Amino acid sequence: MELTDAEVRALESHANDIRKTIIEMLAAAKSGHTSGPLGMADIFAALYFHVLKHDPKNPDWPERDRLMLSNGHITPVRYAAMAHAGYFPVEECLTLRKFGSRLQGHPERERLPGLETTSGPLGSGLSQAAGYAYAARMDGKTFRVFCAMSDGEQEEGNTWEAAMFAAKYRLTNLTGIMDRNNIQIDGNTEDVMPLEPMGDKYRAFNWHVIEIDGHNIPQFIAACDESKSIREKPTLILAHTTPGKGIPQIENDYRWHGAPPGKGPTDKIPADKQRDVFLEELKKAV
Repeated sequence: MELTDAEVRALESHANDIRKTIIEMLAAAKSGHTSGPLGMADIFAALYFHVLKHDPKNPDWPERDRLMLSNGHITPVRYAAMAHAGYFPVEECLTLRKFGSRLQGHPERERLPGLETTSGPLGSGLSQAAGYAYAARMDGKTFRVFCAMSDGEQEEGNTWEAAMFAAKYRLTNLTGIMDRNNIQIDGNTEDVMPLEPMGDKYRAFNWHVIEIDGHNIPQFIAACDESKSIREKPTLILAHTTPGKGIPQIENDYRWHGAPPGKGPTDKIPADKQRDVFLEELKKAV
């Protein structure tokens, strides 16, 4: 069913709220990643407020869809989306990376209800998701498994073992979501280790590939709907995103991959002004 204009606006508003919370939590932590979480805010808003079958009041509901986060360093976007969806108070986001917090720098499954896996080592998430999807089929379960992953981690061989496994067993209940933002911590992906043609690689591994604008929420939701209709193949949603989306001063700047507001490059904004400038930019988007 096509989204109404009001539904699209509501989801875009959720995404903007998620971005604001990301900035607040990173600034409070004085640590963490900025570009990736901001770039994936639209997708995570769509997941938690439209796509996923889930229940924040019953996070262990057996029939829930599973969302694996392979690129665990972007977990601020997941925490912020979960908080706004009702899993825990938004104020708890300010405990990010604090000693004893449930919100660690990489998600830990046993600390926070609603997380499916503990992530950290890049390249392992798709294997976890494929195994989960295979087990779900063995058990006759109908929930879907989603795996969010980065483009940089496609440099890891484990990812391609998982891609082969998922294709061999025709895991139609598995949908990969790749954040194709073209950056990693050391620079642009095509300079560090060229990945193109990314979509063709997955097609060659016998995946159904849907390329979208990762900031176009209706496109992403339509891709998720399409993935449900695909028979005999897993699906990859190749989402082209802008790292640092929503803050023009840092968009597409790989230096912000692993830097929080207050500790990022100062050639455009002084460190002590970064948090406030970022929040002002996001207010303009409302």
